[in-house]
Amino acid sequence: MNEEELGFKLKKRIRQVLGGSLHIRHVDTGSCNGCDFEMSTLSNPIYDIARFGVSFVPSPRHADMLMVTGGVTRNLEDALKITYDATPKPKIVLAIGACACGGGVFGETYANGAGVDKFVPVYVYVPGCPPRPQALIQGILLALDKYEQVLNRGE
Repeated sequence: MNEEELGFKLKKRIRQVLGGSLHIRHVDTGSCNGCDFEMSTLSNPIYDIARFGVSFVPSPRHADMLMVTGGVTRNLEDALKITYDATPKPKIVLAIGACACGGGVFGETYANGAGVDKFVPVYVYVPGCPPRPQALIQGILLALDKYEQVLNRGE
């Protein structure tokens, strides 16, 4: 499936689940910026994910979804928890990249607390070092399925 088809599938799914648009808050918990760079390509003219109803927001209070990059460093554990708590319910968390999924090459050390799921619930893992933009869009699609399940359960 090419980028255009994937984008229109995303737009249709956002309308089905949320009725209009999807707001994502990016949280960097200690990444090397490889995953962040790939996330930023979603806003470039090739992908232009905003035309499909996705926007990145500056506040977790406006977010439907958190996309977390990087293994969680000890210095950012509290920031991640505070951001998660500030996000309105229902909330979905995506772990983006190998470090966020399980700690990557750093694992759990004196400075790194391993993957995101040790600190907040993760619904979708998007592996890769870094994952390609298409994988990020697929991850968002999977997350929308999970989001719909959460909405139906009334969590």
